[in-house]
Amino acid sequence: MARIGIAGAGVLGRLLAWRLSHTGHAVTVFDPAPGPQAPATGQLADTTPHAAGFTAAGMLSPLAELDHSGPAIARLGWRSLALWRDIAQALREQGCGAPLFAQHGSLLLAHGADLGAARRVLARLQAAPDLPAPQRLDRDALAALEPALAPGLNAWLLPDEGQVMGRDMLHALATHAPGVDWRWGQQVQTVGPGALHTDNGTPSRFDLAIDVRGLGARPALPLRGVRGELLWLHAPGLRLLRPLRLLHPRHRVYIVPRPGNLFVVGASEIESEDRSPVSLRSAVELMAAAHSVLPELAEARIVHMESNLRPALPNNEPHTHTAPGLLRINGLFRHGWLLAPALVEDALAALGDLKHV
Repeated sequence: MARIGIAGAGVLGRLLAWRLSHTGHAVTVFDPAPGPQAPATGQLADTTPHAAGFTAAGMLSPLAELDHSGPAIARLGWRSLALWRDIAQALREQGCGAPLFAQHGSLLLAHGADLGAARRVLARLQAAPDLPAPQRLDRDALAALEPALAPGLNAWLLPDEGQVMGRDMLHALATHAPGVDWRWGQQVQTVGPGALHTDNGTPSRFDLAIDVRGLGARPALPLRGVRGELLWLHAPGLRLLRPLRLLHPRHRVYIVPRPGNLFVVGASEIESEDRSPVSLRSAVELMAAAHSVLPELAEARIVHMESNLRPALPNNEPHTHTAPGLLRINGLFRHGWLLAPALVEDALAALGDLKHV
């Protein structure tokens, strides 16, 4: 059994704590948040920093991400799909009753005027020929899959893509991690081999120190925050099974169904570390785009709007560093939920026998 200290209780931190505690290690997690619960919801969320995983829509879209990233990211994401499915099953067996994972594929949509942009995106989606290819849908096939969609859309099915229910998954990972010592309200200032230094200046010693603090890992890593904005709509009676991505003149808008007749709409990616509430421009564009593909959203109610910062490195690629007594994983950018399980699996494999870290 190894004594392991983890700095950060976002997606990576909770997933590591859950995995390592179930393999018999003594795990302590430090995080400045007041507790494991998700931040409060409302039309305007507060601007207190919290894990980006709570904000993210939880899309697991390795095929769609080929529009932004290379094949390596897509292949890691493809592995993570199966890993998340297994994690969700394990959590159900451990007593979690909330829906945590869904896998029905996703849809890429384009209005007629944006068909040229769609073709350019589809060409980029061929960069990983070992992964499933998008499937063009005619009007009848699209109506059979998602009857609520507006007629006349160009559509492609991205098979086997999925989603996690982020807030419930984060809560479940913390709740079902046996014996973990959660040190809420404690900020880690620096992480070194076998040691975490908290804001009270006292080092905590471990066999292995893990740094997954996101932006909190600065200045050890050259991270920047990339702002994202999204909103939640409540639309009783609207049926949507799959996440949607709409090609938009300015950005890719996604619409993600969640339990309780909720729909998460987002996509903005702004090079800014501003944590203020969602801008009017983003809110109007996102809602107009969503309504253009789902006419029944006209009577939806806006129940929540939120912004947050994604931790990104200069190349927008994830970074994993292992050394005796030390593990760092960071820079997941827009791919936190997509990549976390595969990165954790690879990092723990690289560490080898944790009895001798």
